Amino acid sequence: MTLETAVVGGGVVSDYHLSGLEQCPETNLVAICDLDESRAREKATEYDINAYADFEGMLARESLDWIHLCTPVGTHLELARMAIEDGIPVLIEKPVTESVEEAQELERLAEEHDATVSVVHNHNFSPAMRKARTYIENGTIGELRSVDLLYAGETFPDDVRRGAWAFELPGGEFEEGLPHPIYMVLNLGGYPSSPESIQASSSLKHDYKQEFDYDSVQFHYTTDDGVLCSGTVVASDVPHKTIQIHGDRGSLEIDVVSQSVTVLDRDYQASPKNRAMANVDHILGRIRGTAENLVAVARRSIDEDWESVRNLDSHSYQFSEEVEAIQRGDSMPVPVTEGTWTLRIMEAIRETADDADEEQTVPLSTDGT
Repeated sequence: MTLETAVVGGGVVSDYHLSGLEQCPETNLVAICDLDESRAREKATEYDINAYADFEGMLARESLDWIHLCTPVGTHLELARMAIEDGIPVLIEKPVTESVEEAQELERLAEEHDATVSVVHNHNFSPAMRKARTYIENGTIGELRSVDLLYAGETFPDDVRRGAWAFELPGGEFEEGLPHPIYMVLNLGGYPSSPESIQASSSLKHDYKQEFDYDSVQFHYTTDDGVLCSGTVVASDVPHKTIQIHGDRGSLEIDVVSQSVTVLDRDYQASPKNRAMANVDHILGRIRGTAENLVAVARRSIDEDWESVRNLDSHSYQFSEEVEAIQRGDSMPVPVTEGTWTLRIMEAIRETADDADEEQTVPLSTDGT
């Protein structure tokens, strides 16, 4: 069954959805909806689809099997509600909603209507993340013990990327991109044992013309299985993004930038030879990952078939997985629950920024101390 699909929102991120759905052999892209009618028409002309400026009007006129919400986060809950009540599966751009409370309402709606709802957590479907999950599931490093992420090189709060609406967030553009490293840790390590287990801290290291609350954060938590999970995310000009995954029989190191995965599964302290092998294994991991990526890129340049596109593009890979789940009636690859936990961690981070502001504005006592 080919899914009749529409995209709602014609901003920057919508092009990933429009192009991916246009190329996917299991979807038929039929419409785009945006409050800016001229923008909707421009996109519709580019992709030869129908244009709408009214969401309810589109629902009434199109027979849809799947809707992609690419609108500002403040609109997600109500638009998703209308799709759910119409019985249409919906994929929502991250963050899934503005708050945990809204995300829980979305979960309730999905359960009440037995609806198919998912969140765009596309970085979970990059080649390196897919490979790392396979190693974990196959027991290559044994029982999982910890996941530690370092994500340097994130967007500065005042960078112009997705539109002025992002500057209304406490962390600006930095915060808009923050869900990515958070949900990657959740995906690899598991969810916190409880909201209370989440610990966070934040800081503002740079000066900006506009007021922002933070451009550097840390978070950590423990899962029900005792897995220790942590992340450090900082805005900077030099991208250095790694994830270290430790098990009781070895470790994995993901280099997010080069999309390579290194398996470290021997005792590198046992002898001088073994210590030298630590560098060898790191180098081989990078070379192997680079070679695989080059082969994938070369294949795509020669043949723009869907398989080549989706293997390199994480959005397209998630779309493909979502389509298969809808067609089979299976659970969605990214449940709303993962979006809710992402927001819980983000809210913990926001609270630390609020606490820091309160400390800086504590009024003097009556005796001047």
